[in-house]
Amino acid sequence: MNFPSMSGQTVCVTGGAGFIGSHLVEALVRTGAEVRVLDDLSSGDPVNLAGVASRITLIEGSVLDKDVLRSALSGTSVVFHHAAKVSVVESLDQPVDYCETNVGGTLAVLEAARRSGVRRLVYAGSCSAYGDLPGLPKCEDAPVHPTSPYAATKLAGEDFVAAYPASYPIDTVRLRYFNVFGPRQAHDSPYAAVIPKFLEALASGGEAVIFGDGGQTRDFVHVEDVAQANILAACSSEPLAGKVFNVGSGSSRSILEVCEQVAAALGVSPRIRFEPARSGEVRDSKASIKLASDQLGYRPGRDFLSSLEDMVRVGA
Repeated sequence: MNFPSMSGQTVCVTGGAGFIGSHLVEALVRTGAEVRVLDDLSSGDPVNLAGVASRITLIEGSVLDKDVLRSALSGTSVVFHHAAKVSVVESLDQPVDYCETNVGGTLAVLEAARRSGVRRLVYAGSCSAYGDLPGLPKCEDAPVHPTSPYAATKLAGEDFVAAYPASYPIDTVRLRYFNVFGPRQAHDSPYAAVIPKFLEALASGGEAVIFGDGGQTRDFVHVEDVAQANILAACSSEPLAGKVFNVGSGSSRSILEVCEQVAAALGVSPRIRFEPARSGEVRDSKASIKLASDQLGYRPGRDFLSSLEDMVRVGA
């Protein structure tokens, strides 16, 4: 996948040792950027950056530590803010922690960025902002209705990101991710995303657990396409002024269908156990990506089924 050149630019990726962040870091290295990664390693892992370790600067620390943040952002032109707690289910048990990290952390990064003279901040938002209101696909001007503490914190972060360019000389952009998947996504956590959980369970001869009836739908977007959207947003020649863009595939499929497709990629019969639906999770989700396509040039290029087969082949 070809990206615009960022040669000569120093950038920082908060949460850059995590699943999405590490793929973005690899893509940024390929553009020629000088990349700093700020991560407290609470969920990220330096192993995720092994392929580019000699070409980046890894700073271990929290976005809530003002001194570390100031050092990490000094002299950077673009900040990609991915440091966050990301589980809907976990947020039901830890709403205060989620607020401190996702809202307080975002505000801290914005402040450090503007004081450091950062040109643009790219924010990793979430489609959970839309909640369960009717109407698909979701367009960026659709009403928002968060249904979990996680969703509420990500939307509150968005509000700060949108407010800053109206108040200070810094440009920002919000990217609302739909259901991101790909290599290095964790499967060994009770809060893991559905695809790695299915892969781990079915590959080991166990049962895939589906919460609800399996008819709920999601828009799955490959992590490399998410990296593409970030770099396009960073390189846009037009002021973005806090604008929001959906980052998805523009299509959706049911959870039951995904389970069957994972089983097919593994060459096994799907063994499924149904459990009660979980609080805070939406029924259906699908992105309109027209705005990102028209204004950023975003073109998701990874096919879902072939990407599943790639994940099986590399043991992702």
